Amino acid sequence: MGQGQRERVATSLTGAVGEEIGGFLAPVDAELERRYPGDPGTRQPVHTVYVPGDDFAADTLRVWGDRALAALDEHAPDAASFAAVLGLDGALAEDVYGRVRAKLEREPVEDLRVDFEDGYGNRPDAEEDETAARAARLIAAAHAAGTAAPYMGVRVKCMEAAVRDRGIRTLDIFLTGLMDTGGLPDGLVLTLPKVTYAEQVTAMARLLDAFEKTRGLEPGRIGFEIQIETSQAVLAADGTATVARMIQAAQGRATGLHYGTFDYSACLGVSAAHQASDHPAADHAKAVMQVAAAGTGVRVSDGSTNVLPVGPTEQVHDAWRLHYGLTRRALARAYYQGWDMHPGHLPTRYAAVFAFYREGFARAADRLARYAGRAGGDVMDEPATAKALAGYLLRGLDCGALDIAELAGPSGLSRAVLEQFASPRHGDLTGSA
Repeated sequence: MGQGQRERVATSLTGAVGEEIGGFLAPVDAELERRYPGDPGTRQPVHTVYVPGDDFAADTLRVWGDRALAALDEHAPDAASFAAVLGLDGALAEDVYGRVRAKLEREPVEDLRVDFEDGYGNRPDAEEDETAARAARLIAAAHAAGTAAPYMGVRVKCMEAAVRDRGIRTLDIFLTGLMDTGGLPDGLVLTLPKVTYAEQVTAMARLLDAFEKTRGLEPGRIGFEIQIETSQAVLAADGTATVARMIQAAQGRATGLHYGTFDYSACLGVSAAHQASDHPAADHAKAVMQVAAAGTGVRVSDGSTNVLPVGPTEQVHDAWRLHYGLTRRALARAYYQGWDMHPGHLPTRYAAVFAFYREGFARAADRLARYAGRAGGDVMDEPATAKALAGYLLRGLDCGALDIAELAGPSGLSRAVLEQFASPRHGDLTGSA
């Protein structure tokens, strides 16, 4: 057949066959849409800072930023000294160091949790009542003044019988305080710790549903994170992955799964000297969490290190190297968020995050621009890879590691194009950037 002739196309099946198959799979289509809606496309903070309820104050965010800057001034006063600690090369070190200092001055904390659980302990009811009310007032005031972190909220006590009523009351006081002082703010985050059974997650969902109905809120307005701190949360008695059931038990309210490094390690009998986020037991738990959450729109967060950067400079540098290495390790494993327990962790949190994105953004932008323009190159990318490239660049923009101008200049990529590619339903999106 000559090249100018059209190919003869023939089929054997009737349209009724396709309709029958479509009808058969319609419930599956609906189930996929419900259970796996994809990433929400919103900003994910790079960390969560936990502050005991009685320590939280109006100036906590600024105090953490100032203490982090003071740590840099004392132990790494310039890019060269910081680079020597972390092993960064000269050009990258200058860029990262400048961005870290700017971040600590502008937005030192991306996500803050006022803690009423382990960091707060058991107090007289009247004291916890007052502390919860104060937390609501201070967070509402921060939002009104424009000084709030992008994400703020509370961690209450768990759903176990001994502390259940106390946790419910604290949550009620906190949410009621917000409602009575302007309403629930954007970026509100709640954390439910020490979950062992999916029914405890359902209980939290029902509690929030009751609050929404009482206060006339839109159903599903309030979400929450599930903290994975026990062996039962990862593997149930019947051998199934409990954490997967927990996501469904949240009835669409689950926003994140947070790994609790030390509670989980202790639960498995790991000795204190070896309790760390890079222990094999931790890697297994987070891998299960990651697979369970994939495609559901629920994000996974790594835990923390309890090695604090305090004391003489050599000791601080050792702690910084450890924290930087753990953070880079987590990022490579697609855990884009972790916990920071001390202001001295902020410099290395942001250094690790900024270096991670700045080292690879030019290559990622070039690959995505070539894919968008069907220009080819030395890597044959597919739609799923394009989605991953766009997500990587968006996360870099959100945290301040990258600027849109340096992406748009050489590659022509705009934020709108990145968001289009990162969408769960972008399909085989191609065309000019």
